[in-house]
Amino acid sequence: MTAVTVPARAPWSAVIPAGGLLTLTDLHGNQAVDFLVYDARDTAVRYSAPDTIQHQGNIFLTTGSVLLSNEHTALMTVVADGCGGHDTIAGACSKESNTLRYGHHTWSQHACVDNFLAEGARRGLGKRDLVSNINWYMNVPVEDDGTLGIVDGRSAPGLEVTLRAETEVLVLVSNCPQINNPCNGFDPTPVRMTVALPEAPEAPETAQTPAAPEAAAVPATAEAAVRG
Repeated sequence: MTAVTVPARAPWSAVIPAGGLLTLTDLHGNQAVDFLVYDARDTAVRYSAPDTIQHQGNIFLTTGSVLLSNEHTALMTVVADGCGGHDTIAGACSKESNTLRYGHHTWSQHACVDNFLAEGARRGLGKRDLVSNINWYMNVPVEDDGTLGIVDGRSAPGLEVTLRAETEVLVLVSNCPQINNPCNGFDPTPVRMTVALPEAPEAPETAQTPAAPEAAAVPATAEAAVRG
């Protein structure tokens, strides 16, 4: 098992084998974690929000949600969730969206797309490989008129989400640096990533080879007869 604390505003990535567990821990509460996942053997197979939403009939993610790919294959499954209601429609913050929403003075602010591009480049990925992502711990209600809100999160210090890899996957994370809305409480903080490898299967018991029976002693008279 390995555990890494991802600093505020920083990216992180890992390859997780099939059956491995990834646990995200919101250390201080109310911290959004932007998340992408790819099939590690073929990164053209990657997380698909439309497939995932259609399959589960719900726009929010929680225990039991299966993260499906654009090939409708299972990448990861949420096996434990201390928070619930995670977002997968609001996307990642970027310099462009910050400028549009909050003004041109935000252009120089670091954003999740920057993190995804920097960490993805280390894994051979580029801008064309970025798709609609998951926002763990982010509270994005949908209003009656269809508009999205970004409001105070429901998370709290120490709450965890655990996912099981259904195949070998590459995970990209941006510990969201946003300071212009409440998704991080206007104060980004560290999170922890814990990877637990699958347990090795027990070796089957090998059958014991029965010992050969001991040869019976030959009577002296019989031995003499054979020699004679």
